[in-house]
Amino acid sequence: MPAQGKPFPPGIHSPCLTWFTDNDTQEIDWDLQTEHIKFLIRSGVHGAGTNGEAVTLTDEEKSRLVRTTVEAAKELGRPDLTVTMGCGGQSTRAVVHETRLAAEAGAEFALVLVPSYFHFAMDAAAIVAFFRELADASPVPIVIYNFPTVAAGLDLDSDMLIELGAHPNIVGVKLTCGGIAKVARIAAAHRPSEFSAVAGQSDWLLPALTVGGTGAVTGVSNLYPKFCVKLYDLYQAGKIKEAEAMQLKLAQMEWGLTWGGINGTKWVTGKFLGYPEEKRHCRRPYPKFTDAGKKERIAATVKPLMEDEKKLNDSPLLQ
Repeated sequence: MPAQGKPFPPGIHSPCLTWFTDNDTQEIDWDLQTEHIKFLIRSGVHGAGTNGEAVTLTDEEKSRLVRTTVEAAKELGRPDLTVTMGCGGQSTRAVVHETRLAAEAGAEFALVLVPSYFHFAMDAAAIVAFFRELADASPVPIVIYNFPTVAAGLDLDSDMLIELGAHPNIVGVKLTCGGIAKVARIAAAHRPSEFSAVAGQSDWLLPALTVGGTGAVTGVSNLYPKFCVKLYDLYQAGKIKEAEAMQLKLAQMEWGLTWGGINGTKWVTGKFLGYPEEKRHCRRPYPKFTDAGKKERIAATVKPLMEDEKKLNDSPLLQ
């Protein structure tokens, strides 16, 4: 068996959006990408990495994104920043290859979706066997990415997660399934140093923390990183009422990103961060976010936290 993988650090981890040029090739705009990565690091997030857009990226691009993040963290005095690479594929062989790329590029963890193209063949035994074989071969610890919506409905239940958590190189799970009860059952079965659960959205970050969760990997932190970190810090300091007030605001705001989807999230994040309009789109075939009514609605839903975020500039990292 492989050695015990190091624990997945608690806190707010930002799945960094990827910014592309608006032309036929849609190459990554590396200047804007680096600017955004540095924005996240300066904002005090505890970790960063690729997000769901990893499925549209080449091996070379994923590796360069990881290297760029590692270099930016060192440059900004954050060499301890946790860097995670989103990995995936439709065979164990392919995903093992990606975990090796992650290690070579400098990532500390691999966040892995279950293969789902032939979802009808992936019963519970096959899913558990996949993660075990992957973890045996991976040079970096594995964080399971449980996201049934993008995995043809495949959903790891508590029994599967608790069983997998016993593997020394499987160290956590990101729950983008809203499974708050899973967090509690995992916390009852495993110490965070062995296997931890993090929320996959920020709109239930506080509830997850109260039943043993250790943080969140949340797309919202691309736009409101300091707000997410502040909520986490308040809970850790025992200031529950203040954390509750922030959670209510965050839940209202995140609804815009939920119904807006990935293309709406990119558009509104780019809008409020002042990025060029033509850089706010996903790689094709995913469509541009162009409907005027939807733009108005998502901007109105997301904007209320802007002033709160601006007030949170007292971190030493931002001086």
